[in-house]
Amino acid sequence: MRSPSDWPDVAAMTDRPSGFAVEPAPLSGAPGVLVRGEVDMATAAELSAALDAAIRDTPGAFVVDLSETAFLDSSGLNALLRARARLGRAARALVIVCPPGQARRVFELAGIVDLLAPFDTRRQAAASLQPAR
Repeated sequence: MRSPSDWPDVAAMTDRPSGFAVEPAPLSGAPGVLVRGEVDMATAAELSAALDAAIRDTPGAFVVDLSETAFLDSSGLNALLRARARLGRAARALVIVCPPGQARRVFELAGIVDLLAPFDTRRQAAASLQPAR
């Protein structure tokens, strides 16, 4: 298994002029990525490719941190839903960090807040990854 630093597709995403970047960002032992900048029609395919590469090379729950995402449109939402479906087929969970704001509002408008169940903070998401005691 490759480590997050070996994800070539993810590392290549950091030079976008819009500030778009996808960076490895594991959380509480779970693999994950941090998405920065704007996710729209121009960057959604790159996000999908980065998510596919990261998911393919890791086990268990997967974290997508949108806390530094300035803009998210329906094409970005589609990339997240595709990742959720891919993880679900392998009985893996998608954990989303998405504080209240523009990106969360897109979840609300699309009626999928309950489906994606985003956490406001990385700390809350990390707590969800801990085994029940």
